[in-house]
This record gives sequence, C-alpha cells and structure tokens, in this order.
Amino acid sequence: MNIESLHYEIKIDADPNKVYLAMIGDDTYKQWTAIFNPSSHFRGSWDKGSKILFVGCDEEGNEGGMVSRIKENIKGKFISIEHIGELKGTEEITTGANVEAWSGSLENYSFEADGNQTHLKIDLLGGVTA
Repeated sequence: MNIESLHYEIKIDADPNKVYLAMIGDDTYKQWTAIFNPSSHFRGSWDKGSKILFVGCDEEGNEGGMVSRIKENIKGKFISIEHIGELKGTEEITTGANVEAWSGSLENYSFEADGNQTHLKIDLLGGVTA
C-alpha cells in the first residue's frame, strides 16, 4: 500500500468569501458536488471540531458516504476535513480494516485572494492506494 497525496488548484472569478460560502452552503454544496453524485449532500456542521456526514445514494438507492470531522474552519481562508469513517445506511463505521487503511486522511481547501479572483488550492493528504 502507498500513501498518496493529491494537489489541485483553480482560479475562480469571485472573492474568497463568496467561494467559501458557495462551497459550504447547503444548496450550493449540492450543486457543485452533483458532478460526483447527483444525490450528494451533507448532514452536520462546518464548525471546527464538529462531526459532519457526506452522504449520497448509489445506483440502487442505498445511502452511504463518509463520516468526517471539521479539523479547522477559518471563514473565507481555510477548511480542513478529517475523514474518520464510512456511512452505510444509518450505520457509522469508524473501526475495522477497511476504515483504518485511510482513517485520518485530510481534505484541505485554501482560499487565497488574487486580484478579483480566488486561488483555490485543494490538498488531499493521506489517501491510501493499493
């Protein structure tokens, strides 16, 4: 197994606060994550230290997703999400070989002003690949 880190960057024609709010707003979150899964949504709070569930349905309509914790949230500047388990239906699974292989991985979003744009940097740290 290898620990893999991924890095992405994009410039967006909006100020960092607008991009930040679009990322975490209930309706706008559903819009930008629909490309990954049309049923994607979250349950919980974006407040630092809070548990949050990232949820979607598979092709058969079964609900599942990620159990995570907001490690850091600095409005308009930075969000760090720590993934701690998986959601299968209503069951939160935070132990076992499948989860332990990637538990503790981070998803970090940095919002930096660049003139009239936002330079959004996304770092995925600690993902495991076979």
